[in-house]
This record gives sequence, structure tokens and C-alpha cells, in this order.
Amino acid sequence: MNGTRFVARMSKPRRNTTFLRLDDSLFTGTHRKPLPYQFVLDAIAPLSPDTRSMFGCLAIYVGDKIVLILRDKHDGTEDNGIWLATTEEHHQSLRREFPNMRSIRLFNKEVTSWQILPADAQDFEEAALRACELVLAGDLRIGKVPESRRASGLMARKAAKLPRRAKVPKRAAKDRAKS
Repeated sequence: MNGTRFVARMSKPRRNTTFLRLDDSLFTGTHRKPLPYQFVLDAIAPLSPDTRSMFGCLAIYVGDKIVLILRDKHDGTEDNGIWLATTEEHHQSLRREFPNMRSIRLFNKEVTSWQILPADAQDFEEAALRACELVLAGDLRIGKVPESRRASGLMARKAAKLPRRAKVPKRAAKDRAKS
């Protein structure tokens, strides 16, 4: 072995570092906003819901359906609360269960598909938990498949039904056009 020796490098000793507490004044990272109305997520946890940010709020999905949006903002507090994904045909029956339910005002429409259980209502927590019970029970009045998911599912179904067209070489297509 020509007298060459293999020398293993030793890792450098690490300095003893201290961890900063989150409330330490030296810790200046951005703080994640707390989840609004955590009790709602706890109540529907058996369904393993997915959450996504939407309109600066927290959207809750069960499978492909969006069922609720949790909104708790400092500005425009009028529409803070729990938004129910529903359709106009279900408003009357849902209003019997949720007397304080109304259309959200953010979209400047008199009636919207999105209905809200306002956070400033006296029965807010009770109504929110009742809405969670309906979601857990699979109540068809709450929950919608968003347009984008419906369209992609529809396109996939159409593509599966249509027979594939055989590709015709360009030269053969030109010859057919001439005759």
C-alpha cells in the first residue's frame, strides 16, 4: 500500500447551545396564528377532516366535501363564526335548527349558499356543536363538493366513457382530404 495511510476525520465537538423559550424576547420568528374555534375540530375529529387555508380562514373538508369554514378575524368581525357549506334549498330547514343562522355579508349578496353561525350570537358554541353533530351524522344539508373538484371528476368520468380515437398519420389524413 505505498505507505499511504487512511486518516479518519473526527467530527468537531459541538458547542453547548441553549434553547430559547418561545416567549423569550430574543425569539423574533413569526408566530403561527392559533386555530379559531379549536373545539369544532375536536368535535369532528372522528371523521379525520382535512383543513386548508381559504380566504384567510380555515376550511374544513370531509372527503371531497367542504363542510365548514372557521373565521375569526380582527377586521370585518361581522362575519366571524362558523360558515356552513350548504345550498339555498336547505336554508329554511337549517334555520329551524339554528335560529341565528344567516347568509354571510362579506359577498354583498342578500342570500348566499354560505350560511353563518355568528360568533357573537348567545348560542354560538351550542349551535356550533350541533352543526358538528350534523356533519358527524352525514347530514346532506351541510357540505358541498367544490366546483373545481366536481369539474375534474366530471372530466375524468367523461374521458373514461369516450372511446379513444385511433391516430391517423398526417400523410394519410392529407390523402383523404384530397380525395
